[in-house]
Amino acid sequence: MRSSARYGRRAAATACRDWPTEAPISESMGIKVTVDRESVEVSTVAGAVVVAAVAPMLAEPHVSSGQVSQQLAGHVVSIVEDQGDWQLVRGRDDYEGWMHRGYLDRSTPAGEGGSDRVSLGCIVRSDGGARRALPLRARLAPGDRLESGEILRDADLRDRFPTTADAIGRTAVDRFVGTSYQWGGITPWGADCSGLVQSVFALHGVSLPRDAWQQARAGDDAGRDILAARAADLLFFSDRPDAHVTHVAIALGDWRVVHLALGRGGYAVERLDDEGEYVKKLKSRFLFARTVL
Repeated sequence: MRSSARYGRRAAATACRDWPTEAPISESMGIKVTVDRESVEVSTVAGAVVVAAVAPMLAEPHVSSGQVSQQLAGHVVSIVEDQGDWQLVRGRDDYEGWMHRGYLDRSTPAGEGGSDRVSLGCIVRSDGGARRALPLRARLAPGDRLESGEILRDADLRDRFPTTADAIGRTAVDRFVGTSYQWGGITPWGADCSGLVQSVFALHGVSLPRDAWQQARAGDDAGRDILAARAADLLFFSDRPDAHVTHVAIALGDWRVVHLALGRGGYAVERLDDEGEYVKKLKSRFLFARTVL
């Protein structure tokens, strides 16, 4: 659990990541990130750099625990608690989970992590000759050489990924096409609904929280008429009697939305004027829209 920004994660795969908007996770859901509360209140121990292409963050410090989120190569995390092989890490979005130390380089000062080169989906070769694939938003290590795919430097991201509604929609549609639903995922290799939202907006310079219920608190109210949603608005849904947020999608304009849903197997673009059963059910679960631009 977290005292301020730390929240446990449900380890079962459901239609999306959901969390109560009021009750602490310890009181309401039961399955949580397992931490020693006394040790967590102490200031961060150290920083580390992620060395795996995609490093899972788990709910508990053992390999069979459920994935709650991910960190990407070259990204810097804070070490909140050290249990030997397992580290409780905190990402830049304040999200926490357990990560095996094999995914981390603690010998590199946190401020000297990955280079300023960002993967848009590529294969690189290291100084030692090893090849590896890197997903969208991972960072190349110093010395990595591009073999195929595409990279950008930080300074060029804004020009390539401007903070405009149309550009955000294109990124969501084009970069995540074919993505399978994966609980806790944040890349085109597998993602959940809020992972799609967080990753797409991050490319365009907009920082959002990790979970759908947290994202529902970001930005400004955009109303409760789903057909009036504008491009890049976030649309929130619930399949629970208490109306807690359980799903998020990105509006594309012209009555279209893009999302990652278990019921669709992953990536899907829906037309809201579709009379099919799936879209009817989706619209019946709609709660409200938010604008974050």
